[in-house]
Amino acid sequence: MSLSAENEREFDLFITDLNGNLRGKRIPVNSLDKVMDEGVKLPRSVLGFDFWGDDVLDNGLVFETGDSDGVCMPVHDDVVEVPWAEVPRGQVMAMMFNPDGTPFSADPRQVLSGVVARFKALGLTPVVATELEFYLMDGQSEETQRPRPPVLVEGHGRRLKATDCYSIDEMDCLSAFFTEVREACDIQGVPADTIISELGPGQFEINLNHVANPMLAGDQAVMFKRLIKGIARKQGYSATFMAKPYAKKSGNGMHVHFSLLDENGNNVFDNGGDEGTDVMRHAVGGLMQTMSSSMLTFAPHMNSYRRFMSGAHAPTFASWGYENRTVALRIPESPPVARRIEHRVSGADANPYLVLASILAGALYGIENKIEPPAPITGDAYTDDSADRTQTLPNKWDDATDRFSQSNVLKEYLGETFVRVYTAAKRQEQRKLHEQISDIEYEAYLGLL
Repeated sequence: MSLSAENEREFDLFITDLNGNLRGKRIPVNSLDKVMDEGVKLPRSVLGFDFWGDDVLDNGLVFETGDSDGVCMPVHDDVVEVPWAEVPRGQVMAMMFNPDGTPFSADPRQVLSGVVARFKALGLTPVVATELEFYLMDGQSEETQRPRPPVLVEGHGRRLKATDCYSIDEMDCLSAFFTEVREACDIQGVPADTIISELGPGQFEINLNHVANPMLAGDQAVMFKRLIKGIARKQGYSATFMAKPYAKKSGNGMHVHFSLLDENGNNVFDNGGDEGTDVMRHAVGGLMQTMSSSMLTFAPHMNSYRRFMSGAHAPTFASWGYENRTVALRIPESPPVARRIEHRVSGADANPYLVLASILAGALYGIENKIEPPAPITGDAYTDDSADRTQTLPNKWDDATDRFSQSNVLKEYLGETFVRVYTAAKRQEQRKLHEQISDIEYEAYLGLL
């Protein structure tokens, strides 16, 4: 429980709210032992804030409860160093419990924990990995609130402008940034694997290794997003996981790979061949049936829906196939023992805990109810006329919120409290944004009507 650097005087304890934003307190190191034993109190309403950190009065957590406290308990035994901080500091991740010690069911990590517990009751352990895309931008982008590709100091001062997918030269020109990212991942226990230059100018993807603990995988994704933004700022850049920062460039996705192990450590998706087991197929069937109602967790913001268009490597309807990147659910080519499902819907702007919870809930629903999927798609899902498009994904934020709020399956697997609180936050965000008049409206109409 000791801090990793002797000169650290403070540490951050934080929980992750519904939007994936970190909320907590900065605490002096002399309080560490007490915090590790007793946790830290915060109002339970904090987890239900809207994106900008305002109370959501319709969620039932504010005035109805007297804005009562929950207890935020550390989820790991050790404090980890924040290596990009100017003043040495540690961090402690936590999740919220009710005062009586029961899980607070609107905490995203608790939502995921509840789904994992249902797998455990069946003798199954989910193994998951995430792939997160982000844009590295000019250091002034956050100040101007407009994205601009970065100037490459190690690339003779040139500014990234063009797509250069899988470019090694592009990563060479950012070697100091990626070296520090690797070092920070090692320090914080984030299992970073491959780094890829992606389709947009300054867009990259870093894959995290598989772990047989979905809560830990969620923790690692949250820590990874924080360290990318922290190191970018330290080095004079900006970084964003916004789903679609450039209108005509590739969006940022978060793909999730997962399989299931039985009590003997065997992959229950593996039948020794390429097609996978009935259990895998039923998981696919459940994921397809719950995909449209889960869209709000995969695409939680107004901007999120700009990713979903034909030919943009983001699916527009629930579909699946073997070694096919045009579908929503891909079964990658691999040795049978590594048979898994790749879920390709979520944006990188989503809360990792809620993405994992929704995916695992859909798979479990399919397994428990032996749901058969339609035939897999073998060609281009965007143009295949034979594809079953009955499960079209909502392409508007409001529509996705309606489907989410009305889903009895999600209420059963994720909890009615969570569905209520999350819906209320999204509806408040929608009201706030719909009340704003955009620049393009003034430019188009003010002098002409």
